Amino acid sequence: MSKDNKFVPFVSPDNNMAEFTVKALIIGLVMSVILGAANAYLGLKAGMTIAATYPAAVIGMALIKLFKGTVLEENFARTVGSIGESIAAGAIFTLPAFFIAGIWEPFYTPGNYAISTAIMIAGGVLGIMFVALLRRVMVEDAELPFPESVAAAEIHKAGQHGGGGSKYLFGAMGFGALVQTLAKFQLFATSYDKVIGVGRGGILFRSPDVSPAYMGVGYIIGPKLAALNFSGGVLAWGLLAPLIAYFSNGNADSGADWAALTISAWKTFVRPIAIGGMLVGAGYTLWKMRTSLMAGISRSIGDVKKAASGESSTVRTDKDISFKWIVIGILATGVVTFFIYNFFAQNIVAALVATVVMIIAGFFFAAVSGYLVGIIGSSNNPISGLTLSTLVIAALLMVALGMSGATGIAAVLGVAAVVCVSAAVAGEMLQDLKAGHILGGTPWKMEIGDIIGVVVASAIMFIPLLILHEGDIKMGGTGFGGANLPAPQASLMAILSNGIVSGNMEWILIFTGMLMGVAFILMNVKSPMLVSVGMYLPLGTTFAIFLGGLVKGIVERVNAKKKFNDAQKSRVENLGVLLAAGLIAGEALIGLLFAGLAFGEFELFKFFENPTFIISLVVFAIIAYILVQIPVKNAGRPDEPAPPSAMM
Repeated sequence: MSKDNKFVPFVSPDNNMAEFTVKALIIGLVMSVILGAANAYLGLKAGMTIAATYPAAVIGMALIKLFKGTVLEENFARTVGSIGESIAAGAIFTLPAFFIAGIWEPFYTPGNYAISTAIMIAGGVLGIMFVALLRRVMVEDAELPFPESVAAAEIHKAGQHGGGGSKYLFGAMGFGALVQTLAKFQLFATSYDKVIGVGRGGILFRSPDVSPAYMGVGYIIGPKLAALNFSGGVLAWGLLAPLIAYFSNGNADSGADWAALTISAWKTFVRPIAIGGMLVGAGYTLWKMRTSLMAGISRSIGDVKKAASGESSTVRTDKDISFKWIVIGILATGVVTFFIYNFFAQNIVAALVATVVMIIAGFFFAAVSGYLVGIIGSSNNPISGLTLSTLVIAALLMVALGMSGATGIAAVLGVAAVVCVSAAVAGEMLQDLKAGHILGGTPWKMEIGDIIGVVVASAIMFIPLLILHEGDIKMGGTGFGGANLPAPQASLMAILSNGIVSGNMEWILIFTGMLMGVAFILMNVKSPMLVSVGMYLPLGTTFAIFLGGLVKGIVERVNAKKKFNDAQKSRVENLGVLLAAGLIAGEALIGLLFAGLAFGEFELFKFFENPTFIISLVVFAIIAYILVQIPVKNAGRPDEPAPPSAMM
């Protein structure tokens, strides 16, 4: 920040250095395909993906430097390279559902490949068009910390500065990678579960996941937001799941597996309740943002008028794709999706209604996805929950229009698939645009680059899915939905769409969650959406983020106790963010390496078959020590000038 409180990017708007170049585009496209394929594997196996922003930032920075490129070329390559992960998320959460629901048997046909590619391209382009409308509203919102965007920008800035900043960044990356490596080699347990018997029932207590990345995210977003997210986990695992497990199995014998019963209650009952809460939270979030959203759209329209009259004076760092082309892009995407839906539904009226719903829901969830990324980062963005919300709405409409059977299920999944890809791309794109905002990138160039990335990644993404599916079948498995490729989100979507269209859905759970969301609003909960997200995520994830937030709270207390002035606090803040960014990037990079080893079926060395959690406690302590002691020790003298804030 400058003295007049006006944000100043790393690269001045007046500096027209190289940015959208052939080498940066090619490097970005290659990373997009590779990182997208690796994340597709992880998502099908474990139901989650690793944010590609950090690997793309580090790899892109190294390759661009090799070719004597600029920091804005690094930013552009990272932007294009990370979009493949969001295409992968949209693909794995929805496309296998067509097979699991019995719509696509076999999974591969030329027609299935073509329709899958069309779904991913349509959803991806739609997400980017919506982001171009929302960018100014989101990236300039001071209440949205964009933790992973800040972390990615710090990686690039540290690479430019060299010296001390790079030392801390890459040191933290090495430590994050080491922790993840030792966890994979089973030197220590990554989590600890304990059931405490209470009367005829039991409560499952679960530790935070041993994850430098999650703790880094918690540190960046701070104790308040981390606590809000964790409160949802406490509600889910400390109240709802144990109660449901007890009332469902209260007469079970003393040998009942209360851990399994609690987890089953969470998956079967609590997650649908959380989806209802997210539906209300999403609506409430948009309602609170209504003024900013309308102002952003009005500003875009105003820029078009100024450009038409030759009066436009928008600086380079504030130029998005022209509003005219945004409208054309949304309309063109609508036409394509109409034909996609008509292919599934074989009903023009239903396809038209589904297209309108898709465009409205797409904008709705693009805004919500961007808002959540601004708070907790794309790594923890509950895309599957947003998609499930869309699926419920689409299924109700299809049933109301008389759709049934396989065509009705296919139409529902088609709507969900496009919106899922759109929301995933929107969240990732906004995250990269915020990083570009910090660095001084040109928004319209980044948006065009991502459109190219979406098309290339979409054309290729079906191939790794097919290889994994057919490979599992050849090795004696059942493909998607089986033990080796459970594809949990896609399986849930297949079950939900089938249940709603066939009339067997447990609506009481969704409605209960919606009422819970209303109660959160009445209690003036700052973010009902974030609490509901905490209910939907595994407890180990929210607990680890909360632990990182507590560490940040300790740093703030130390700052106050030592009576640091603003300049010292700023130095502590910046170095802490740099270290947290390194922890996140280190775990993400090594996670992708192990994904590649797993894909090649390499058997990993194991220290212990049943590792202890005692060493894990030591790991938590070391991470906390790094995030507290190093920034505080480098606060500097009170008379040193304050550095630019890392959190803008």
